[in-house]
Amino acid sequence: MSKRDYYETLEVSRDASASELKKAFKKKAMKFHPDRNPDNPEAAEKFKEAAEAYDVLSDPQKKSAYDQFGHSGVEGMGGGGPNFNDININDIFGDIFGDVFGTRSQSRRQRRGSDLQYNLELSLKDAVLGVQKKIKIPSHRECPDCLGSGAAKGTKPVTCMNCNGTGQVRMQQGFFSIQQTCSVCAGTGQVIKEKCGTCGGVGAIKENKTLSVNIPAGVDNGDKVRLSGEGEWMKGGRSGDLYVAIRVKDNPLFDRDGRHLYIEAPIPFDVSILGGSIKIPTLEKTISLKIPSNTQTGKVFRIKGEGASIVRDRRRGDILCRVIVETPSNLDKAQLKALSELTKKLEASKNYPGTNIFLKAIAKNKE
Repeated sequence: MSKRDYYETLEVSRDASASELKKAFKKKAMKFHPDRNPDNPEAAEKFKEAAEAYDVLSDPQKKSAYDQFGHSGVEGMGGGGPNFNDININDIFGDIFGDVFGTRSQSRRQRRGSDLQYNLELSLKDAVLGVQKKIKIPSHRECPDCLGSGAAKGTKPVTCMNCNGTGQVRMQQGFFSIQQTCSVCAGTGQVIKEKCGTCGGVGAIKENKTLSVNIPAGVDNGDKVRLSGEGEWMKGGRSGDLYVAIRVKDNPLFDRDGRHLYIEAPIPFDVSILGGSIKIPTLEKTISLKIPSNTQTGKVFRIKGEGASIVRDRRRGDILCRVIVETPSNLDKAQLKALSELTKKLEASKNYPGTNIFLKAIAKNKE
């Protein structure tokens, strides 16, 4: 069976431009690609036919031979065309047509430096209440001698001949067109013949920079504060961003869980029996906590509104204080004698409810 005319296959005129050819092939590829028609052999054949047509018409040498001699003029040229089994639809729409739909926008897109991270350690108080911190980071400032151009005095950068100033080079393999950053100018589109002696052609000088960072109230481990434009410097583009990563130091008194702070506090033996008050720290002050009589170890008291907040919500949680009854130590003889007499009076009483419950459980367990 004779092959269809390549222009007819792509539905373009014989004087179609390169851009029109690519658009026409894209339209066919979107419709007939095997990935979109897995159970349609006819579609796969039409895709192969369109790809072969584009392979010839997109190559100036093959196109010229085809226009003069038809299909016989391109037989044997270029190894018989592309391997259609290896063509991925994402490659087609991403690489081949990047210059049709993305080159102009890409050329307008400003080059950008990488984002950087600074690890900042905070106390629990600063993390909960918020704070302003000063940090010192490596940075760049414009070279005063070349004013950022990187070229020696009296000279200026010239257009890169490898990419004609675009910063990108395109490799054509059959109907594949792959765009890459120019290796000669590193994507800047310009080449420096004589480098500035002050900055070595970089266009900037390294220096340390001090920044003030406003840490919002409620940050926690892993939170990040973004400082726009304080990241890696990029010649001919804009700097990346700096991310200040938060790590909250362990606190000797408090454990944090979201909005709440947890603390364990000892209470004297007599206060646990008779009642009284103890001093409890918060993040900002010291308060008096009332302890009722007959308070046992493990009792938890809630101190409202003295806990932590979270970012974007300034409401404070609570402090949850778990008390531990502390038995006296290092008693003198008189104190030991008095305690012994008291103990004898309590032994026959029912003043130890926890012990009584425990003994009953032991007895029941033996049954």
